[in-house]
Amino acid sequence: MTDLSRFPITQKWPAQHPDRLQLYSLPTPNGVKVSIMLEETGLAYEPHLVSFETHDQMSPEFLSLNPNNKIPAILDPHGPGGKPLALFESGAILLYLADKTGKLIPQDAAGRYETIQWLMFQMGGIGPMFGQLGFFNKFAGKDYEDKRPRDRYVAESKRLLGVLDKRLANRAWIMGDDYTIADIASFPWIRNLIGFYEAGDLVGFSEFKNVARVLETFVARPAAVKGLGIPKRG
Repeated sequence: MTDLSRFPITQKWPAQHPDRLQLYSLPTPNGVKVSIMLEETGLAYEPHLVSFETHDQMSPEFLSLNPNNKIPAILDPHGPGGKPLALFESGAILLYLADKTGKLIPQDAAGRYETIQWLMFQMGGIGPMFGQLGFFNKFAGKDYEDKRPRDRYVAESKRLLGVLDKRLANRAWIMGDDYTIADIASFPWIRNLIGFYEAGDLVGFSEFKNVARVLETFVARPAAVKGLGIPKRG
């Protein structure tokens, strides 16, 4: 049996199944990227809830794995060379799991880098911009009398949706016929924008018919249906 005791994070979240990949997360757009990916690939894993309500992400145990105090993070007992690997940042984890399983990323070099390109589009654009829009539309930022900050993120979010909508014209998925980590990265954020952030009307989501079409297909995938709720909130 794999011994993970040298990793301090296992003191706060003991591994009941240490031979399985350990997931430390919360069902947010970034968190569910990894749970959906794990469900899609069929890898055995054990999820652990990192509660923001009790500031678990600031605990010494969590920081020992991710000094940036963000979810998700993983501890794979069967990493490269058969040694345990701790990893954080959702994009890096998606790439790692795609390479580990040989799934959800093209095997040819050109297709691989094009997929990574769209993964970075989400990481550098969709995630940060949608997140800021959510802050100014739903959370503390909504009370600001000056709406210029909100409108800045509305405009940029609409622009990003337009880029993606054009990409998805006559395509089943971002990379064409094949579902990839680029889709897994992007569509939880789009779902969150029009759902939890309540910003669908604000960005004119009905205009982006290709994005809406693919989002509907995405949320109907069995792995997405399951992964969107993992880890279960306490």
